[in-house]
Amino acid sequence: MTVLGVLLRKELLEIRRTWRIWVLPAIIMFIAVTSPILAEITPGLVRSLAGSNPDVVIELPDPVALDSYRQLASQLNQIGLLALIIASAGIVGSELRSGTAILVLTKPVSRRDFIVSKVLANLALLVGATIPAVIVCWLLTLAIFGEAPIGTLGAVIALWLVAAGGMLCLMMLLSTLIPAQAGAAGVGIAAYAVLSMLALWGPARSWTPAGVLHGITAVIEETPSGIVGAIVATVVLSVVAVALAIRRFDRSELAARERSS
Repeated sequence: MTVLGVLLRKELLEIRRTWRIWVLPAIIMFIAVTSPILAEITPGLVRSLAGSNPDVVIELPDPVALDSYRQLASQLNQIGLLALIIASAGIVGSELRSGTAILVLTKPVSRRDFIVSKVLANLALLVGATIPAVIVCWLLTLAIFGEAPIGTLGAVIALWLVAAGGMLCLMMLLSTLIPAQAGAAGVGIAAYAVLSMLALWGPARSWTPAGVLHGITAVIEETPSGIVGAIVATVVLSVVAVALAIRRFDRSELAARERSS
């Protein structure tokens, strides 16, 4: 087995032994379960609230399967990404603070393999948490509405995984730059807020990751614009973020101490 394979196995075992194996999957599953239910009951709740005021008349169409997907896309875009940012803010910083990284890097292990193994392990957690949740959402949507277009759901989830993967790579970089988990999470949330605002601007949607955030919901309406350019930009920036994380980690105080030993 290669050094990268050994490190990847170590990271996966560590994820299994910590709270990360439960928190992110639980949040994504909660979103998947509640999305079709909220889509079904929301119009009735709105009508009920409006009925208490005779001067207010609200006409809402009956909910359909796409409303379930709209709820899913909206919650993944907000709660899902914020949970990912917070959960991944200390990927590297926590090991630097605790000193556990020293135990690994005193062995013949490259900084590149160390960082890449963390990226791959957390991507595996992300995908592994998303797939069963999507299946549950699809089954509930089918049971409640009698239909569940699988192509649309697949497009929503594919775009969300691109956005989430890009955010994970950004958090990897921030975790090497800012050892404090709260600090890295704060900068990550600020970056998410900036992207959310850029998603309202047409040119930014075509050539920045903001277009992927917009496309997660726009694909349901079959109106995504510039999505290919946004996906390419997200992938390129993700690779750059990981490369910068490796470079920064290689120049860190830990690396300097190891060279001098």
